[in-house]
Amino acid sequence: MPEEARALRWDQVNLDAASIAVGRSVHLGGDTSKSRRTLGLPQAVVEALREHRVRQDEEKAAAGEMWREHNLVFTTAVGTELDAANVRRSFRSMCEAAGIGEGWAPRELRTSFVSLLSASGVPVEEIARLAGHSSSRTTEVVYRKELRPVLVKGAEVMDQIFG
Repeated sequence: MPEEARALRWDQVNLDAASIAVGRSVHLGGDTSKSRRTLGLPQAVVEALREHRVRQDEEKAAAGEMWREHNLVFTTAVGTELDAANVRRSFRSMCEAAGIGEGWAPRELRTSFVSLLSASGVPVEEIARLAGHSSSRTTEVVYRKELRPVLVKGAEVMDQIFG
């Protein structure tokens, strides 16, 4: 998803319909029929994108003639495509600021997305479609990590018995 986000253009975003058309990747050969899809957006994302567009318009005005219009949703301060290394560095900084540590990478967003949907009972075939995987096997083997709750009942009973 991070590579798709780097290539995302505003003409692929429909904030009124709360959807985006994704699939174009900055990877060579990254656009397949399975990867091209339209996804609904959660309302919090729609609002964040609306705010982002306002900030981007302000950046465009501040950059003046230096701005290079590529219609990208996520850009440098002058409108050009983001470099993957800069995205990783910014992501690590955001994770550290959020208090979850700096050891995270943007690629883990896809794994988190898949794992959270799976833990919420979404069928793996539907998750594969959402993630743009050509096979649900990829979703299951590569991306889905089982989220197991901490089993506390035994500890609670032992605390009652010996507490």
